[in-house]
Order: sequence, then C-alpha cells, then structure tokens
Amino acid sequence: MSVLVYTESENGGFKKTAYEVASYAKGVADMMGTTVTAISFNANDAGELGTYGVNKLHNVANSKLEKFNAAAYASAIAQAAKAEGATVVVISSSADSKYLGSLVSVQLEAGYVSNVTALPSSTEPFTVKRTVFTNKAFSNTAITTNVKLVGLSKNAYGLKENATDCAVQEFAPTLNDADFNVTVQSVDKATDKVTIADAEIVVSAGRGLKGPENWGMVEELADVLGAATACSKPVSDLGWRPHSEHVGQTGKPVASNLYIAIGISGAIQHLAGINSSKVKVVINTDPEAPFFKAADYGVVGDAFEVVPALIEKLKAFKAANA
Repeated sequence: MSVLVYTESENGGFKKTAYEVASYAKGVADMMGTTVTAISFNANDAGELGTYGVNKLHNVANSKLEKFNAAAYASAIAQAAKAEGATVVVISSSADSKYLGSLVSVQLEAGYVSNVTALPSSTEPFTVKRTVFTNKAFSNTAITTNVKLVGLSKNAYGLKENATDCAVQEFAPTLNDADFNVTVQSVDKATDKVTIADAEIVVSAGRGLKGPENWGMVEELADVLGAATACSKPVSDLGWRPHSEHVGQTGKPVASNLYIAIGISGAIQHLAGINSSKVKVVINTDPEAPFFKAADYGVVGDAFEVVPALIEKLKAFKAANA
C-alpha cells in the first residue's frame, strides 16, 4: 500500500525534479501511515533517493528504455503501482510527466490532478490544492477514485531531506510491441548550461535587446546567478535565440523561484506561461508595459544600463561573501 513515485533520471543520474517528487511522496506517505516506493528507468545511484525518504526503488534496467518512451514508461509505472498495491501515485509536472499522466491514469483508472502545489489537506476524501486558470487562482480538488494520480508543480514543494535506507530491486515490466510504435530517433541538448526545466532562477529577454549580438549581458547575468537563459516568442521566431529557450504559454512553462524579464513587454501568452514563478522582476523602459502589473518588482530603465550595473553589484556581493 506504499505511495509510488516516478523519479525521472537522465544518463543514469536523477534529475532535481526526482528529489522534489520523492520529498512530496514522503509527506503523503507520512499522512497515510505508509512508505514510499519509487520507479525509475536505468538509474545508477539509488542512495540519493533514500536521502529524500524513498524506502524502495524499482529500477527498470532496459536498454530499449534509455530514451523516454511515453507508452512504455506509462505501462511500466502502472504495473509497478499494481504490484505495490499503491493507491497514490506521484509524478512531476515536467513535459515528459505531463505526457505520461493521462496514459497512466487510464491504465490505473485513476483520477489525475495536475499542477498540485501542496500536500493534501485531507486524505479522506483525498483533497489537493492546485493552480487553475493559467495560475491565476487555486482550486481544492477531491480525487474520489480508488487510485489517485498527483502531478506536482515544479518548485512548489521543495527538497526535504528525510534520510532512510533505500532498497533497490530490478523491475522487469511486461512490454508489448505496441508500446514502441512511437520511438525517439535522437535528442539534441545544450551542454554546460542550466536547463529551463531544472532552473530555480531564469533570466529571460525580449525584443528590447534589439538584436542577438546583445545577448552577452543576458548570459553573463545568468552565469553570475547560476540561472538558465530564456526568451520571448518573437525573439525565437526571429532566430535570435533557439526555440528551446522560448518560454510562455506557447513555449516552455516556467515555475522558477525567480524570473527576471529584460525588455519583455508582457504579452498575455508570455505571462500565462511564467505565472507559476514565485518572484517576478521586470526591467523595461516603458512604465506602461503589461509586465509591470504582473511583476513583484519592476525597474523602469534602459536594460543596457541597468543589467551591466546589476551584474557588477552581484559580482561585488558574491566576492564580499565568498
């Protein structure tokens, strides 16, 4: 009857989201008086999961699953849930897990609630708080099915250490040929950079930077902060930055702890995609830019003056506190 959590990994190592969903699953398990079982694919180090309260790991060691396959992963997760008798399954809100959510819910006949931001307010009935209306409001939603599937919003719960011994066992799900009707041929990823998906801080810029040749200061600010770089849709459409950096409702959603927008006016689609960020800062010359109404802090000024000054202040602060 343990809580089952899907912990995402890449090249054998667990992603940051894996530790957050494990922390959340431990919180749920404590409320229910049970333990946490994780499932992952081709993972190397289970000990890290034990740090966040996972008691047991089902590791699917299968070379055919080294690349994400939604149908096969969903089938394996559902089989693990049934094997454990799990009545609560926890996944993240990454692009991959959102793809998995509906597939897993169908196989388990589970009610699926995404964008969850906190532990259940009640386990009988099982009631969770989630964001709705593109993160403009909250809803307390009861899941009445026998099995509950929870999708945790990024950076909503945080990492909470609760060290325990994590037993590892190989798990060999039954996979059908139909699970591999869609396959991944190749994956191209940026290296040596903080990814938008894992970033706690995101530095984003728009057409206010006037051209791709001015992106150096954005990258320098991101480097000082240990942040990911991002951009608005017009910037990626113009080819100034890769589409992988486009954030917003039509790009990648962002749920960072800090989001800095430089020279972005704040179109409704952009704001909808970054509303889950906890603190939003805007730098813009136009005091009437829509972003100022959504931001927690705003600087009315020329980015070419404000950003270099901010970089110097941050460098001085880090040097003084080194």
